[in-house]
Parts: sequence; structure tokens; C-alpha cells
Amino acid sequence: MSQGLAVAIFGNYMATNFVEATADVSRLDGAGWWAVTQTFEGDFQAFRFSDLQPLNLEKLVELGHDLNHDAIEVQSWSSSLSMAEYVAAVETIRQDIARGWVYQANLCRVLSASIEKDFNVVALWNLLAKHNPAPYLSALQIPASLSGLADDVRIVSASPELFLSRNKQTLRSSPIKGTAKVANELLEKDQTENIMIVDLVRNDLGQVCESGTVKVVDLLRLEQHPGLVHLVSDIEGSLPTDTSWSQILLALLPPGSVSGAPKSSALEVIQRLEQGPRGIYCGGFGWVNADEQTAELAVGIRTFWEEKTSDANMLHFGTGAGITWASDPIGEWHETELKAERLLSIAAMSFDKSKDSISAPNFATH
Repeated sequence: MSQGLAVAIFGNYMATNFVEATADVSRLDGAGWWAVTQTFEGDFQAFRFSDLQPLNLEKLVELGHDLNHDAIEVQSWSSSLSMAEYVAAVETIRQDIARGWVYQANLCRVLSASIEKDFNVVALWNLLAKHNPAPYLSALQIPASLSGLADDVRIVSASPELFLSRNKQTLRSSPIKGTAKVANELLEKDQTENIMIVDLVRNDLGQVCESGTVKVVDLLRLEQHPGLVHLVSDIEGSLPTDTSWSQILLALLPPGSVSGAPKSSALEVIQRLEQGPRGIYCGGFGWVNADEQTAELAVGIRTFWEEKTSDANMLHFGTGAGITWASDPIGEWHETELKAERLLSIAAMSFDKSKDSISAPNFATH
């Protein structure tokens, strides 16, 4: 059965032959190829695989993975924050900004839908690969029967955002701030927000990189993605020899683009206003090759993940927006819908495959 198989898919590669799971970050300083997850709240898990090879759909099917996706109706999703609650929270953040507590905070909500079967990770990943190509499209499935954990790990992400990449001693982060349907709908607020987070990421990198090496490589680059555009900036620095992964993750997590500035104040705001933990959403999700000292972790946005409760099998999806003094509360709510509507419609299979046109009714407003 495909649901009993462990697999990791990142970019053009897939990893099979699961070896072990660990919550010990220092293992990344040793050897092996690891799929890595760290929640927004800081819970770390890594999964070592022994076989990394070019992505091959036929091979996945041969291994027993099913590519048939069970549609999840758009109307079946509920939101952790209603529209009224979200708008009120935006106003609260604007008050926090006015009193000088925070300059910017990312406000998110988690959408949830009950599913009858275990989340078919490979099937939804395959759909997204066809209809929503993303720079960091990825999937991870680790059955609890293999890992020894309490529950399966089942994650599919269509993240457009690089949290960090490592190439030997070079560390890079590419925060996204600023989202619109088309470029001419981007506001001055979007540029201000991006520059604010660039300063925060520079500070984060400065905690772990050699003094004087942190630089902005690209500022306010426009990126086109399915259904929307983003403003993206690139920041790089050089790591001292023997820098540990524990030091890197401690300095950079949670990602600045999905927390806010100052980060400590933004995290207090998030804890106060959001209804429960984010989990892998807005955390770090990717891979580390300890043998070659290379890595690529995305920010866990545009991400589906499974959670088993005592009485239900739940699939979650998070969406959010960065709030500044210039934010329009209703506009920020609509931004959260824009970021989610295409992916939820693909999960619902409510689109014309021949034209790849998405039909996305208003969702999760209750």
C-alpha cells in the first residue's frame, strides 16, 4: 500500500529508503541526506534517507504510490479566524503599531477540513506540480510505523519562498513581502513591508555569519507566480568554519517574513491574536545534505499538512498577511483569500484541466 511508504520529494529529486528519524539538530552536522521540518513554534524533526535519485513518477507508482487524489470540496474548509475576527485582529495590530510595540506583524489563520482517508501526499503533490508549479514544491510522507513517532508525517508544500539555502559557508535567505494579483496592484505599503523584513533578516543572518559579510544581493525583485505576484529580496552572508546547524536555526527561525519586526514583539502579537499554533505552517521545510554541507529549506507557506485527532482525520492549510500601519483590514483579509483560493481549488479539483482555469468560490468565512 502506498500509504505505508516513506518518501521525500524536493524539486527534481526524490528520496526513498527511509533510515531513521531524529529530533536532535546536531545530527545535521554529521553525515547523510535529511528531510527537515521545524515548526513555527520551534519543534524540530529530521528524517534520513539512503537513496536520493532524480524524480521519476513511474518509479513512484512502481513503489506503490497512488496518484489518484480524493477531491476536498472548497466549502468543507473552516477557518480558525472568521472574517470579522481577522479584521478586528488587524485593527488591534494597528493599535500595537501606534503605541510603538511592533512595526509589522504577520497575522495568519489556519483552515481545516475533515478527510475520510489518510492524506495522499503524492497524489496532491502531483496535481500541484501540474497546475501550480512552485519554486519549492515538495512533499514528505513518513509513516509512524517506520519512524517510531506518535503520528504519520504528511506534508505537501507549494511554497514560493526560500527560507535559507546553504552552499558550504554561504548562507542565503530570500524573504517575500508584498503580494497582489498583478504588478500594478502592488502598493507602497508592500515595498515598505519588504524593506522592513530585509532589515530583520540582515540582523538574523548577522547573528551567525562573519562580521561584515552580510549583504543584500537583490532588493524588491518582482516574481510572477500562478495567480499572483510577489516582491522578493535576497540576503547573503558567510558562515564561520564549524558553525553548527543548531546555531543557524536558532538565529533564523522562525522566518522573519512570517513573524514580523521586531521579531520578539511580533511573536507576542501572534501568540495573543491567533487561535492556536501554526505547526509546520510558516516554519522551515526542506532538506540538508550533511555530507556536502548544502541545504535548501523553504518557508512552510502554501502548505497542506495532516493532523490526527481523537475523533477525526484533519487536513490543514494556512494563509496570512503582513500587517503594517498602512494596512486596510478588509484588504488584508482578501489577501489571505488570494493566497489560498487557487490551491484549495486544485485540492477540490474544481478547475477546467484543459484550460487550467480555476473556479474558486469564497471560502472559510465562517
